[in-house]
Amino acid sequence: MSLPQRAAATRDPASGAGQAAAKSSAGKTRTPQPLRPAFPEFVALIALLMGMTAFSIDNLLPAFGAIRADFALADPNRVQVMVYAYLLGIGAAQFFYGPVSDVLGRRPILFAGLAIYAAGSLIALFTTDFNVLIAARVIQGVGAAAGRVLAIAIVRDRFEGREMARIMSLSMMVFLTVPIVAPALGSVILVFGSWHLIFVAMLALALLLWVWFGLRMPETLHPEYRIPFSLRGIGRAVVLTLTTRRSAGYAVAIGLMMGSLMAYVGSASQVFQTDIYKLGHLFPVAFAAVAGIMAVAAFINASLVRRVGMRRLSHGGICGFIATGALMVGSSLAFDGKPPLVLFCALVASAQFLFALTVPNFNSMAMEPLGAVAGTASSFIGGFTTLMSSVLGFFVGRAFDGTVLPLSLGYMVLGAIALGWVLWAEKGRLFGHNP
Repeated sequence: MSLPQRAAATRDPASGAGQAAAKSSAGKTRTPQPLRPAFPEFVALIALLMGMTAFSIDNLLPAFGAIRADFALADPNRVQVMVYAYLLGIGAAQFFYGPVSDVLGRRPILFAGLAIYAAGSLIALFTTDFNVLIAARVIQGVGAAAGRVLAIAIVRDRFEGREMARIMSLSMMVFLTVPIVAPALGSVILVFGSWHLIFVAMLALALLLWVWFGLRMPETLHPEYRIPFSLRGIGRAVVLTLTTRRSAGYAVAIGLMMGSLMAYVGSASQVFQTDIYKLGHLFPVAFAAVAGIMAVAAFINASLVRRVGMRRLSHGGICGFIATGALMVGSSLAFDGKPPLVLFCALVASAQFLFALTVPNFNSMAMEPLGAVAGTASSFIGGFTTLMSSVLGFFVGRAFDGTVLPLSLGYMVLGAIALGWVLWAEKGRLFGHNP
């Protein structure tokens, strides 16, 4: 069966446990989806796989000052490179994991990624050179990319349509609790020791995922979708991803939206902790408050998406995101780049709320037409959007000048460009037919 035919074939969504095995288009009995783990555990495990990415960034943020002092970094913006190096590792490696998982299956590739992540954590734990620390962060990112890619591919293996969007939203809700607790956890760890202990926590997370996934998650890749390794086949899958208008348009929009988020994460320590609002040890409280709003939005999205539809929620979300970005710019100009803390937190939280109503649905709509090449598509879209967001976040974050104006402009401008790509993907029509 050709890739376009496979993409159009109806796949078993596995949304109801105990369904009889479906018939494939070739008339053969398809292997029923595994019934383990049950729905709540499935969501929790997927969320933790996705959360490893955020955990490895956010719990390190309170240590930026200590790391800057330890390595005697003259440029205070240089410590942000730890975030973007990690993201570059994730973005580059994602191109690899998806195609290989379509050949070998999801489980062995995830175990390999966790091992690489653990190796990077060990290097970071023992280095005394900042450049080596940056290299270790790249290695960590290369390993963490396996979880990022395979979490989405596993969801697509078992679910589709609005059910897939619901799973992604619920996973995002759990995933977004990580930024709530991770900076606080990093601060607690710093009370008992140096920033090196934070990398010990990362090792512990890798071990937990290895054991939990190994014991509870069976292989989810359908045997009929397991493909022999072929560069030509991978190329055809990538071409299918690139030439599917909806997938390509929403992928670019995701990268742009995530670019604003990465700029916020990279500069959050300087904005809240050290340079502008000087919250010091209260920094995790402000960071957690914004992340908590995103978690609420993800829960609302999961509750509404099956009734309202992905397009209405996400298109309304991105329009509101741009309007909020414009308000952020206006408040920055009105207060010489330093609006009152409560006002700035309220605006950022509003933008992140709308982000959480938008990006999970964008991701589902990008993946929906690509079920037959889910691993490669998830890999390519994930790698592309992560690289794009890390580069955009780097430039916006490095523009930090002691005010919140560069960050505010990033939200407004990147959101507006993302809307342009959504219009292209939908042929100029917003709030159209559902899903």
